[in-house]
Amino acid sequence: MIGVQDFCGHYDWTFEYIRRQHGEEALRQYWTQAIAFDSQSHAAQLISNKGFDGMEEYWGHTLTAEEAGYAITRTDKVFRIDMHECPSKGFLLKHNLCAHSDYCEHCMGWIGPVAEKAGFTIDHEHNHFGKCWWELRSEGSDATPDEAREKAGKLNVELDPEWIQGEHHRFCCSKRVPTDG
Repeated sequence: MIGVQDFCGHYDWTFEYIRRQHGEEALRQYWTQAIAFDSQSHAAQLISNKGFDGMEEYWGHTLTAEEAGYAITRTDKVFRIDMHECPSKGFLLKHNLCAHSDYCEHCMGWIGPVAEKAGFTIDHEHNHFGKCWWELRSEGSDATPDEAREKAGKLNVELDPEWIQGEHHRFCCSKRVPTDG
């Protein structure tokens, strides 16, 4: 069995291979079927059954095992993760691997469908340098983005001086939206 960081290069190459051979839609189907509801079915079940508690159980364990630099912030209405050091993207950067142009997008590719099926929306932004944030809220929630950001305080990755680096991609309600950066 290969370790968590060891498969990142294979993942990256596989994403680009599928995209190049079969197109963007096939890649999105792969993320949804093979990752969201197959290899990560345990995460989907936790999130569906336990909501924010399931998210904390899954990502608290997984991100710690992956040795990620992250913070979880919860309010009654929002579950937020600030990723300061993504181990997957960090591995690719360290080893100069970049087969797929937006490796980071695979997280929304599988988390988005899981969240949607469980009745949550997710907003997310990443910078291609191993830094991102996610905010999940119940579908139709009146929670504002400022609520979780303020509670995150100095743990908010957007306050990191390195946050402005790179090309930013943003997803609102699990769909990619244009950014100025």
